[in-house]
Amino acid sequence: MQNNGGVHGGGSSFSRRLREEESEHSIIFRDAVVEIYENGEEMRHLDDSNKQLISKEPRMVEPCGSRSEGPHNWCHRGLSRRFLRQQDKSWSGNNFGAYRDDDGRPVVLQCVREAEARIAGSEFLESVSASVSSKMVEESVKLVYGKESDVVKEGRVAGVQALSGTGACRLFAEFQRRFHPESRIYLPDPTWSNHHNIWRDAQVPERTFHYYDPDSKGLNFSSLIDDVKNAPDGSFFLLHPCAHNPTGVDPTIEQWREISYQFKVKNHFPFFDMAYQGFASGNLDQDAQAIRIFLEDDHLVGCAQSFAKNMGLYGYRVGCLSILCADSNQVGPIRSQLQRIARAVYSSPPVHGVLLVSTILSDPYLKSLWIEEVKTMANRVRRMRTTLQDSLERLDSPLSWEHITNQVGFFCFSGLTPEQVNRLAREFHIYMTHDGRISMAGVTTDNVSYLANAIHEVTRSDQEAKILCNV
Repeated sequence: MQNNGGVHGGGSSFSRRLREEESEHSIIFRDAVVEIYENGEEMRHLDDSNKQLISKEPRMVEPCGSRSEGPHNWCHRGLSRRFLRQQDKSWSGNNFGAYRDDDGRPVVLQCVREAEARIAGSEFLESVSASVSSKMVEESVKLVYGKESDVVKEGRVAGVQALSGTGACRLFAEFQRRFHPESRIYLPDPTWSNHHNIWRDAQVPERTFHYYDPDSKGLNFSSLIDDVKNAPDGSFFLLHPCAHNPTGVDPTIEQWREISYQFKVKNHFPFFDMAYQGFASGNLDQDAQAIRIFLEDDHLVGCAQSFAKNMGLYGYRVGCLSILCADSNQVGPIRSQLQRIARAVYSSPPVHGVLLVSTILSDPYLKSLWIEEVKTMANRVRRMRTTLQDSLERLDSPLSWEHITNQVGFFCFSGLTPEQVNRLAREFHIYMTHDGRISMAGVTTDNVSYLANAIHEVTRSDQEAKILCNV
């Protein structure tokens, strides 16, 4: 193979060998929400399709006729299409931000299978009953605030079933717009990009606050605190209580305490989006510790919960929105307003998912089984983090990879540049988002070595180029 003169020419023996193995190894690490245009191919396609949509003949207005597609900012729509175009996909990786086992396969939890057997034939094909929905909400808030907490015992939590975490966030955004119309939402930089869409569509002004430090690949804590202090009093902040998406970087307990204190000083309202409870530490209570620190400081808080990941119910859209009230007298009115918003958006939620969740959470045996299965899933992801870091270090990489194990949860913010990400896709059929985010659930015992070698190859080449430039 001819090297075109630069270190990016891919002329090393390892690089050639990996490319020769393309037909055997195609990996995709997906499910970040990013805008992906596939090297311009999507944009050119959109341009052509727009020309076809615009008619030269006069005709009646068609509301959707002249609208182009929106950006393909769902990875399974843009990035996945690149992967699916490959001729051989023996390594399929992770489809969504959902768990995969060590063979790369989707998992139906045993607790879900047993709950399915119990509810089989018992459900009506009508709206879910108020008692079932209330039971699900009742058990869900215990996971967030603690079953023995004063706020739960005093009945100070207004909660409603929602369409997974996205639906819970959307309900709260609309609630914020209606009852705090002058407020804005502060989102961490970066955050799950659909957060921007949700609050934008609710017409709530948004700002960002510092969160991730690309140099340390950790938390930019001092800048975060400065932003909290400088925000107008009574601002709304969205926080990830555990397993931050997309960075995997969480504050320490002491940092959470300082954040809570500064929120109290400024009278800010914390809204927590908890999509990955259990996946940061393997312990549901430990992953809710950030929220409980805010409870200790007598904050009023809101929380969006999702059972898509920790119960493997991505397709069932089961979640919960809860708001902690000043006293139990506020619970009824606030719940009523949340239900009113939901009624206008989607009327009532699906039946099957809430039956599964309420059955699992209200049965001691099924709940304990679920807790063990969450721990098993979290432990596998942590093992893959350790193995990936060890593999890179054994290759004598000149870079530090400690951030792989310092970060937690589903995602690893690898620190790879967009060009390095492109090389991984182009030369080794390893696909991830351009910000270098890896879904660790897509890493398995079989593919971790290949992934490490490919990452080493693209990062080593860049390091060699820097050395040559400095000679």
